[in-house]
Amino acid sequence: MVSQMIESYVNVITPLNLFLILGGTAFGIICGALPGISGTIAVVLGLTATYGMGKYSAFAFLMALYIGGQSGGLVSAILLGIPGTGAALATTFDGYPMTKNGEGGKALGMAIIASFIGTLISIFALMFIAPIIASIAVNFGSVEMFSVVLFALVLVTMLAGKSMLKGYISIFIGLSLAMIGTTPVDGISRFTFGFGQLRTGLSITPMCVGVFAIATVLTAGKKTPKAAVNNVKIKGLGVSLKEVILQIKNMIISAVVGIGIGILPGIGGTTSGLMAYGTVKSVSKHPEKFGTGCVDGVVATETANNATIGGAMVPLLTLGIPGDGVTAILLGAMTIHGLQPGPLLLKNSGDVVYSIFASMTLASCAMILIMFLCLKYIVKMLDLPQYILMPVIMVLCVVGAFSNNSRVFEIYVFLIAGIIGKCLDLVDYPQAPLLLGFLLGGYLEKYLRRGLQATDGSLIAFFDYPLATVFIILSAVFFIINIMRYIKSGKQAKQGNQAVM
Repeated sequence: MVSQMIESYVNVITPLNLFLILGGTAFGIICGALPGISGTIAVVLGLTATYGMGKYSAFAFLMALYIGGQSGGLVSAILLGIPGTGAALATTFDGYPMTKNGEGGKALGMAIIASFIGTLISIFALMFIAPIIASIAVNFGSVEMFSVVLFALVLVTMLAGKSMLKGYISIFIGLSLAMIGTTPVDGISRFTFGFGQLRTGLSITPMCVGVFAIATVLTAGKKTPKAAVNNVKIKGLGVSLKEVILQIKNMIISAVVGIGIGILPGIGGTTSGLMAYGTVKSVSKHPEKFGTGCVDGVVATETANNATIGGAMVPLLTLGIPGDGVTAILLGAMTIHGLQPGPLLLKNSGDVVYSIFASMTLASCAMILIMFLCLKYIVKMLDLPQYILMPVIMVLCVVGAFSNNSRVFEIYVFLIAGIIGKCLDLVDYPQAPLLLGFLLGGYLEKYLRRGLQATDGSLIAFFDYPLATVFIILSAVFFIINIMRYIKSGKQAKQGNQAVM
């Protein structure tokens, strides 16, 4: 393996490939930082440019776009409160409050370092334990997958804020929206209201951008120009070595969550970021600080969503199964360049696989270099009056929603999602549980139906599956813990009110 890695670096480190990695990473960061224009779009655009390239150059460029796009979303998430990518969704929970509190530079510095470390950990996992992890993931049946999704939905109640009831109501709304379209097993249309466009369901991109972007834009329109961005003060890297060392535990926990979620096909960085955020919050000694500008929350989500990169590559390279939208595009790229992803890929095209590992490592280094060197310039670019910046962001969001499927209907979905998000914001309901309910609702129903088919309609038989039993028990434990915390916080609030009286 060592000799193969050395050879792969020799193959990748050429002037052309280094230029492609730097350029691809920079372009990916820009696409990821612009709300509505995701890293997925960057990879799609990059795919058309690789037709005439060699294999090493093509995948060096595509992996740079992937890593740059995944990392770039943190910029607008922290500075503007709008996730540039769905994966940076949970970064807004504490990153934007830190900016408003005058700690934007610290939030940016820590997020960049966390993204870099999360990516490196996931690459290490991909290189050394991919065959083992892939063999476990491929054995996950419908029952096990249902239990994992159920566990994710229970964890999201940690993001509900002070009111657990409001969190569950938001989840229910998200699950209801996920039911629009055709049923996952028998293909019957439901809740389409006569609109043929709804048969395929609501698209993720316009939903993700709409729920958060419109509420943020409308809220920002009330504020004085440049209020948030002017609070950003950057000194050096923004954080000290001591602060980074104190976050190692959270980074490791979040990286494990990100890798695990990445391996499970189709779930992606948005879910891993939210789950890592909830997990770190649940083990934190000061969970009440989350959502108010806690650097732990920024570290959790940025480490996890970048760790998802390596995790998502595991099933792609070893089984030929794309782990997320970007790896689905990479699957097409491999086909274009004559590769056959699957168990024999390492044997038949090991040189290309190891060149991908090398390219990912170099792209990670390029990402942290470009982000820190250009950080001040990125802040200056965003240091515009809100009445100028927000309309531009709205246009970009509309373009991003339209580019999802090149349908005007997606713009309507974006606007309706925005109205829902703003209504929730006005009545102080959390938006994250709604979105996670929407993202996971389809998986929950699909795996439940298939699981019931496998057990002849018996839910009790789900406990005959060891892995499913573990996740169901964990779901129950976290549910009970959440209720106890809710009751405890209610008692404390009541005692506080009595003391004031």
